[in-house]
Amino acid sequence: MLDEIATRLPKLSAAEARVGELVLSRPESVQSAPVAEIARLAGVSQPTVIRFCRSLGASGLSDFKLKLARSSASGVPYVHAAVRADDAPADIAAKVFDNTMSALTHCRSQIDPAALEAAVARLAEARRIEFYGMGNSGIIAADAQHKFFRFGMATVAYADPHIQTMAASVLTPDDVLVAISNSGRSLEILDAVRVARDSGAGVIALTRRASPLAELADVALTIDVPEDADSVSPMLSRLMHLVLIDILAVGVALRRGPGVIDLLEKTKRNLSGRRLRERKSES
Repeated sequence: MLDEIATRLPKLSAAEARVGELVLSRPESVQSAPVAEIARLAGVSQPTVIRFCRSLGASGLSDFKLKLARSSASGVPYVHAAVRADDAPADIAAKVFDNTMSALTHCRSQIDPAALEAAVARLAEARRIEFYGMGNSGIIAADAQHKFFRFGMATVAYADPHIQTMAASVLTPDDVLVAISNSGRSLEILDAVRVARDSGAGVIALTRRASPLAELADVALTIDVPEDADSVSPMLSRLMHLVLIDILAVGVALRRGPGVIDLLEKTKRNLSGRRLRERKSES
């Protein structure tokens, strides 16, 4: 619920947003406070508090409090605190870990099982897989290519928009493009996806809900993670997309059967001679 509030905050009215900010900063106080006290603390009217609750899908304040309590009890509590310049390293570590664990729990609850099944099926049967991303998403695309080529599949990752468009134009209906973009609004990625669709290729998107990229894709794996634009900590969306790539890789490996396991074992054997042996401890 706290993640949902943080995501919807920019879309709320100014008055409702003040209620949302109060809930994010003092969730325990809100759970035990009557509507008049919540209104006073937020500096809004009591009807505004009720409208805020309904904007979050609750029938009223009691229903909202119940959902908030269940959300806090069922997973890692969301830490609504940005890293500050005067934070000690231990405080920074705690905030980064807590926010990451909260985001992982939130991501897990958002995954659409049907979309995940469809994505794994398309990737497992693809003649060729291409991963496109720019900036941080380009790094994720490279990581995906590194995982999938070991399955004996034809894979490539592109981060240059010109190459993406050219490569997309020669894809075939037997190929799959995986487009990665947290915003889902990158013009270059959207252009490449349109070219790939015109070529008949399947398109899988890792992006946020209701984005232009999600609407263009044949299969969309969507997550909405609140990001602190002023924070110097790693982007949560990047970490969530890396986890999604891991899930797809494991799913495809299992779908393609024992032959993939044999390839991975062969790779492991070939690399074993390139590592220093561990020294045995002397008794």
